[in-house]
Amino acid sequence: MRCDLQPMLHLDDGLDLRPAGASDAARIALWMAQPHIRRWWHQDWSVERWAQEITRQTSGEHSVPCVAAVDEEDFGYVELYRVRHDHLAEYYASDEHDWGMHLAIGDVTRVGRGLGRRLIRAVADALLRADPACERVVAEPDVQNTPSVRAFVAAGFVQQGELQLPDKTAVLMVRTRTTLEA
Repeated sequence: MRCDLQPMLHLDDGLDLRPAGASDAARIALWMAQPHIRRWWHQDWSVERWAQEITRQTSGEHSVPCVAAVDEEDFGYVELYRVRHDHLAEYYASDEHDWGMHLAIGDVTRVGRGLGRRLIRAVADALLRADPACERVVAEPDVQNTPSVRAFVAAGFVQQGELQLPDKTAVLMVRTRTTLEA
């Protein structure tokens, strides 16, 4: 996959997404240390480890680490991934072209204001528009992460049951191309 994004992907609703680089490691490490993220992501890592992780992701085929912005201000971290390259493919009837996403609103002043829902919808719409072979965008938030599950539902994702993953019980959330066209 490498990085299928342009240097900056302008999303709907005033949002932008750009590939993360090692220079973003300090900001991402700060965001991941926030209690509302640390609880679910378990990646409260050092700046050095985040720089290594971003470098690993950007040089592989599994995922694309990104930074989300609104009004030209960075506020969140997004990972886009091809499900076929992820362990998630073992837990549901995935398609070769399914995209997955993980996201975190790092700027605590923007949490609880509907920005997550906007970002989820905009990213899913952009993925479906950019990849004609993709019929589904999926996510797997922890079943206990009620704010995240609500945000995905509000963004047009449908709950497709629970998955027992190695590190959590997740809700499989699915946004389909038919949702985009509706």
